[in-house]
Amino acid sequence: MRFLLINHIQNARQSLKSSRVRSMLTMLGVAIGVASITAILALSSGATKVVSDQVDSLGGNLIVVRPGKNIDPITDITQTQLNRNYTTSTITETDIAYIKGVKHIQSVAPLMILGGTIKADSVAPNNPPIIATTPGLADVSNLKLREGQFIDTTTDQNTVVIGTQLSINIFGTESSIGRTLTIRGHQLTVIGVLKRIDNPINYNSVDFDNAAIINFVVGKKLNQNVAQIQQIDIRVDSINNLGQTVADLNKIIKQNHAGEDDFSILTGSQISQPTSQLFYAIAGVTTAVAAISLVVGGIGIMNIMLVTVAERTREIGIRKALGATNNDILWQFLIESLIIGIVGGIVGYICGYVVAFVISTLLPFDPIMNWQIAGIAITVAIFVGTIFGIYPAIRAARKDPIESLHQYN
Repeated sequence: MRFLLINHIQNARQSLKSSRVRSMLTMLGVAIGVASITAILALSSGATKVVSDQVDSLGGNLIVVRPGKNIDPITDITQTQLNRNYTTSTITETDIAYIKGVKHIQSVAPLMILGGTIKADSVAPNNPPIIATTPGLADVSNLKLREGQFIDTTTDQNTVVIGTQLSINIFGTESSIGRTLTIRGHQLTVIGVLKRIDNPINYNSVDFDNAAIINFVVGKKLNQNVAQIQQIDIRVDSINNLGQTVADLNKIIKQNHAGEDDFSILTGSQISQPTSQLFYAIAGVTTAVAAISLVVGGIGIMNIMLVTVAERTREIGIRKALGATNNDILWQFLIESLIIGIVGGIVGYICGYVVAFVISTLLPFDPIMNWQIAGIAITVAIFVGTIFGIYPAIRAARKDPIESLHQYN
């Protein structure tokens, strides 16, 4: 058996070398598909690791409450635009009051993210996020100040803390303490500037370098006195109390919502999942392209193997006349298609990481290299080589030896 396997591999190698250009073009189709999948997995894992590291750096005792039932990203993408963008948040100020009364909770920070123009010496570009929150956000999200102070209960409500880049954009300097800016016609005084983070990807889905953080009460005024809370960040006093706190939160919020399960409580790796729907949309489209490329590559494998079987019909007849069984012939051609798939998969895996590292130069995170991605890439390549190679192999195995010997070319 071992000798036959070695013999099949040697025959496959000779056959592929005899038609190098044709074999390379066939492998290219598989390589493109595997490269696309590798790049997607490497970049998405890198984005997830960024958020995961943030959660871990906070001690693992973080809880995030979000409106709506937690669903998978693909389902979320397929929801209508009306459902995604215009549904009222199910999280209320009453929930915040109840949450603060739960045992083992150290800090609570609601996030109400508003849109609007920020004006000062110049107008801030790209409509930066305006975050209405409470003083607890600095503790929960571990925000550091470059200068000044964070919003608190003793300062004037008409104050704002801004990101370093936003300060540069609207004031032309990083040092903007005491200056005033206007948000939706409301004048606010800058009392703090955050340290530069240089990473817009985080579990809050907020680019803090370009953000303006205002008092929650002022945020309601700017939103017609309506509290549209997108998220509540919670820090527990100890990771050992995390499980019990989650259970208590789930119970008390559900009671407050008349038994409706219209909220999500996330911890650990659940928080680490990227939340940008644009990211999911791009990943989904790229995955579809990768799947199409793999199908095209698979059809290429089937095509070249059918041609190979036709060209080597007489050889099949001779082998059968010398005692080769149908299984021997089947494995001979199936191994050849597997080699095409595996070599294409290895090339695609390498090229996928090259593409991922090139793309990462434009992103605030690096792709991840791990054995799981390599395993997926090789498995996909083997699957394509097997599925699209089995039909030509069966056709070769079923050829009649006498008719095959009659063919002279």
